Amino acid sequence: MLILPVAFAEEKKAPTVDLTPNAQSAVLMDADTGTVIAEKNKDTKLPPASITKIMTMLLIMEAIDKGNIKMDEKVRVSEYAASMGGSQIFLEPGEEMTVQEMLKGIAMASGNDASVAMAEKIAGSEENFVQMMNERAQQLGMKNTHFSNCNGLPVANHYTTANDIAVMSRELLKHEGITKFTGAYQDYLRKESPNPFWLVNTNKLVRFYSGADGLKTGYTSEAKFCLSATAKRDNLRVVAVVLGEPNTKTRNAEVTKLFDYAFAQYTNYPLFKSGDSLGNFTVNKGQVSTVPLVAKQNYSILMKKGTATDNIRHELQLEPNLRAPITMGQPIGKIVVYSGDNVLTEYPLESPVAVDKASWWKLFKRTTSHMFHTDN
Repeated sequence: MLILPVAFAEEKKAPTVDLTPNAQSAVLMDADTGTVIAEKNKDTKLPPASITKIMTMLLIMEAIDKGNIKMDEKVRVSEYAASMGGSQIFLEPGEEMTVQEMLKGIAMASGNDASVAMAEKIAGSEENFVQMMNERAQQLGMKNTHFSNCNGLPVANHYTTANDIAVMSRELLKHEGITKFTGAYQDYLRKESPNPFWLVNTNKLVRFYSGADGLKTGYTSEAKFCLSATAKRDNLRVVAVVLGEPNTKTRNAEVTKLFDYAFAQYTNYPLFKSGDSLGNFTVNKGQVSTVPLVAKQNYSILMKKGTATDNIRHELQLEPNLRAPITMGQPIGKIVVYSGDNVLTEYPLESPVAVDKASWWKLFKRTTSHMFHTDN
């Protein structure tokens, strides 16, 4: 069951012990690098129940980042959204809540009604939103996933895998603000109203496991008890996914075993934190001649505890002749990490901005300014 990171494949392998004997499938993943530390039937297609809402929350956070919606914006509840059964925050047709309150209701109480209300807010209809979910899944390389709704209620042709869940969980965790919702144990909705609604997180590990701050539970009679959980200690953040567990007690105990294994055996060697400067890259004949590069995520390498780090180094390798026009997201190079002369891993780098071609006049001025050593 246990798979060690590629960089340490030459080391003696850990004993093959099934840490999740009651789960139908499971994955333990390092959140920074995406390395699978341990797995069991990781690509088996199974119903995910409310773990589906990880993708729903990801699209909400991305819509906020793009400025399409704001946290304090009001969301009006349709009759359809209010009609959802199962886990809910008991939204009334015509009721209004902010995006932030809806996120609380989804993350903590697994509100099926709140999920549909947000889907309609972002995409106009749940059907359009589900199409966005499937498109995003494809972009993330979730090859064994198909969504048919935004909340995980039982429906035909709605499936994913433990590995794909870990991938989308890792992507959601890049939005650091999400753990404010997923990691809270209790809170209130409609606090100032005559009928305040007490929220208690369905994921009890956020209270009882040190470092746990998310992400999402799930249960239907078909899917059984599911969980995508995350915890962080020191430099190491891991994601543990279990599907098809017989009850909540076993589910939580087996995720705890995965966490304990990761934190006992592994550590992360940090290279760059999100927001750190990586330097600049040069664009020939561009509107601007240099573009600053900033780390858009944490860059690190997963290591067995006790591994020597003296010989670890990294190089920024940029494409030699980058010429305008450059599109946003265009590959422009990579960070290569070495231990001595051996390549441990590579991280691709993309242009954070689009760079248009400079006009003839701008290029002429730039050339003449260099000739006369003046600023242009």
